[in-house]
Amino acid sequence: MTHRSMIIAAAAAIMSVSAATAGDYGPGVSDTEIKLGQTIPYSGPASAYGTIGRIEEAYFNMVNSKGGVNRRKIRMISLDDAYSPPKTVEQTRKLVEQEEVLAIVGTIGTPTNSATQRYLNAKKVPQIFISTGAAKWDDPKNFPYTTALYPPYQMEGQIFAKYLLKNKPDAKLGVFSQNDDAGKDYVRGLKEGLGDKAAQMIVKEVTYETSDPTVDSQIVALKASGADTLFTMATPKFGAQAIRKVAELGWTPLNYVVSVSSSITGVLEPAGLTASKGLLTALAFKTATDPRWNDARDVQEFRAFLKEWFPKGDAGDASNVVGYVAAFMTVKVLQMCGDDLTRDNLMHQATNLSKVEAPLLLPGITITTTPQRYSPYTQMQIARFDGTSWVPEGPVISTGELGQ
Repeated sequence: MTHRSMIIAAAAAIMSVSAATAGDYGPGVSDTEIKLGQTIPYSGPASAYGTIGRIEEAYFNMVNSKGGVNRRKIRMISLDDAYSPPKTVEQTRKLVEQEEVLAIVGTIGTPTNSATQRYLNAKKVPQIFISTGAAKWDDPKNFPYTTALYPPYQMEGQIFAKYLLKNKPDAKLGVFSQNDDAGKDYVRGLKEGLGDKAAQMIVKEVTYETSDPTVDSQIVALKASGADTLFTMATPKFGAQAIRKVAELGWTPLNYVVSVSSSITGVLEPAGLTASKGLLTALAFKTATDPRWNDARDVQEFRAFLKEWFPKGDAGDASNVVGYVAAFMTVKVLQMCGDDLTRDNLMHQATNLSKVEAPLLLPGITITTTPQRYSPYTQMQIARFDGTSWVPEGPVISTGELGQ
């Protein structure tokens, strides 16, 4: 082989190696960067969730300051969708078609994610760790590119039903819910958990729209029904309104507030801590302001993170906990991808998680996904608000105990 031939052969080999390496990259990935996208309601009726996007950005800044993931910095492009599905579609198309992100990560809301699920799956763009617990996210057969990172709403409804049957089987139950897929999933789980007693126990059902200015009339109607127990399924703004109106009416039902509205600073404080005392919820996460966790290493690390990287973040806001866990899990699956940073490998890693002990999860609760079951959680714990913090009642309840 001549010298010139050797040079040509060497150049070809280098090009081949480069091509192979490039083949391991999906859109938005280079030797120095991993570009991700999300939409968050920084404005609109669910703007209380905006802190989730801000804390995730802060977490990625922290990771980048330490060298990033696999020698690459994470760049998150987070756009406001105002909790409006048409806006979510517009912003998501921009992220995929103009910004060419590797994946959509941590987007908030059932109606918003529903609006983009079919589009993203058709494009084979990962829609992972979204912050909603609707049942539709656990559908590997029809939507293999969509996963959630929130306890399933249907499961939570079943868990409260189990609690109610044990502790107040003669309850006269009023059901208040958001008129969308999330609300329907919660109510479906509640009725499934109550079984043949549902028709007897439920005395009134009412819904609200996110465009409603207040929910006062719905709460008045529920009180008038004679209900002595209330199942409150609402996002933060309307959850706070409902809690406050119940108190203003002098009504004292056993009031269960779903986990999406369990934030102390985001919901209970605006509603009034006195009005919130005695509320029930179900938790998968620790309350970072609860003194019982003062010595827990993950809580100490979370508080230190907020102080250094997100000083505006409130440790008592459950949405900050949700965002922190989502950012942690995003970094974890990116690390698991190694240098094979393709969309397909990202989905493979995200759907093959085994008992991951993420920070701020309650003891005994872990994250597991399989290619057949995308729902990350199978356990939650009932807790009661004592005026200061959520106090656990009884043991962690798993879906296995619910006959699933």
